[in-house]
Amino acid sequence: MRCPFCGRDDTQVKDSRPAEEGAAIRRRRSCPGCGARFTTFERVQLREITVVKTDGRRVPFDREKLARSIRVALRKRPVEEDRIERIVNGIQRKLETEAESEVTSRQIGEIVMDTLKGVDEVAYVRFASVYRNFAEARDFREFLGALKKD
Repeated sequence: MRCPFCGRDDTQVKDSRPAEEGAAIRRRRSCPGCGARFTTFERVQLREITVVKTDGRRVPFDREKLARSIRVALRKRPVEEDRIERIVNGIQRKLETEAESEVTSRQIGEIVMDTLKGVDEVAYVRFASVYRNFAEARDFREFLGALKKD
C-alpha cells in the first residue's frame, strides 16, 4: 500500500481488525519512510459494477460517491455514522448480488430513495429534490402531497 503522505510503496501493517460488522478489515499502517500513520479498509467486492448514466456514458460504480450523496441527504439528521455505513454497504451488496453487471443511475437513485424513506423522511425529501431535479416550490408541494398520501 502506497503512503498517502510521501508516496513510498512499502508501508507496514501494524494492526488489523474486523470492521463494519465483519464486512471489512480495518488496517492501521505506518510508513517507514516518513513515519506517518494511516488507516485503510478492505471490503469484499462480489463483482464489478458499471453505472450507465442518463447520457449513455458508462462509469465504474463509486462507493464513495454513493456514501457522499447519502451523507449530504442525512446532514444534521439524527442518524449515526455507523448506520450510514450500513446503509451504503446494504445498497452496494444489493447491487452486487441482485443487479446485472451494468446498472443505470436511475436504478441506483430509486434504491437510495426507497432506503432513505425508511430511515428519515427529511433525508428522503432532500435526496428526491436533487435526484428528481425539483425546479420550483410546486415540485416540492406535489412530491410532499404524494408522500402524505402514502
